[in-house]
Amino acid sequence: MGNELNILILSCGTRNKIVQYFKKELGSSGLVIATDCSDLAPALYEADKHFIVPRVGDEGYLDVILSICKENNIKAVLSLIDPELSFLAEHKQEFVDIGTLPIISELEVVKMCFDKYTMFKFLVQNGFQTVKSYVDKEQFYKDVEAGIINYPVFVKPVKGSASININKVTSKEEIELLFSRFDNLMIQEFMDGTEYGADVYIDIFSDEPVAIFTKEKIKMRAGETDKSVSIKDKQLFELIKNLVQIIGFKGIIDIDIFKVKGEYYISEVNPRFGGGYPHAFESGVNVPRMIINNVNGDINVSEMGMYDEGIYMMKFNELKIKK
Repeated sequence: MGNELNILILSCGTRNKIVQYFKKELGSSGLVIATDCSDLAPALYEADKHFIVPRVGDEGYLDVILSICKENNIKAVLSLIDPELSFLAEHKQEFVDIGTLPIISELEVVKMCFDKYTMFKFLVQNGFQTVKSYVDKEQFYKDVEAGIINYPVFVKPVKGSASININKVTSKEEIELLFSRFDNLMIQEFMDGTEYGADVYIDIFSDEPVAIFTKEKIKMRAGETDKSVSIKDKQLFELIKNLVQIIGFKGIIDIDIFKVKGEYYISEVNPRFGGGYPHAFESGVNVPRMIINNVNGDINVSEMGMYDEGIYMMKFNELKIKK
C-alpha cells in the first residue's frame, strides 16, 4: 500500500477526460480518486474510487479533504475549479505535512490570476502587451475621447470566472447602468482578432516550463473552447516562457491570448487544467505523466513544442447514466 502513487482530483465535475488520462498514465502503479459535492458529477464514475464531499468553503471542508488524503495514501492533489485553487494554495503546507503534494502555484500568484485588474497592472509593468482594462470608468471615458480606446467594450467582474456576467456594451449609458447595479466591475477592450489558448506545464522542481501546447480557437461555448486547431509559433513560445518565469507559476496553467494585427496580447491565466486541455493530451502533450514524474521526485525534461500542427479538436456531448 505504502508505495502506491494515488492521485486525488477535487471538484471533478464533468471533466471525465482528465480522470481518464490520469488513470491511463498511472496504470497499475496507483489509484485515481475523485471528489465532488454532487453525486451527479459524471467524472466521479471514471475514478477508481470517489467521495461526495461538502462544498468548497463550507465549514470542515479542509478536514474532510485532508482525511481522504491520509486514509487513501494520496501523493498528489489538484483541483479543476477556480474557487478551490486559492483554498489549495492557502493550505499547501497542511497537505505537504501529511505527504500529499498540491499541484498548484503559490497563493499570491493564484490570487493575481483571479483578480483581472491586478493581473493587468502586473503585465503592463513587466512590459507584456495585454488587453486594456479600467476599473475607473471616468478614466475610460477620457481615453474614449482621446481616441485611445473605442466601443464596443466588455464590462465584467474583476474577480469572475467561466464567462459569467460579461456584457458587451456599446455606449456610456450601458456602462453607467451596469456600474450602478453591480460592484467590482471593470471595463475591458474588445480584441478584434484571433484567439489562442496555451496549455503549459511548469516543473514543480525546476520551475521551468517543460511543455507548451498552443492552439487557435475556432469556436467557443460558455467560455470554453469547443473547436480548436494546434499551431506552433516560436514568437508565441518565447512570450509564454517569459511570462511564466516572471510570474513564477508552478504546475499546470492555461493561458488565453489574442493576436491582433500580428501582435500577441496576453488576456488571462487560469492556474489549473483548462477546459480545452484534452486537445493537448490527444496531440501528445502528456501533462498527467509530467505530474506523476514530479510526484515521484523526478524533474521533467523539456518537451517544448513536441507535437504536430494542424490537429483539430471537436467537442461533443456524452452521457453517463446513474441508477
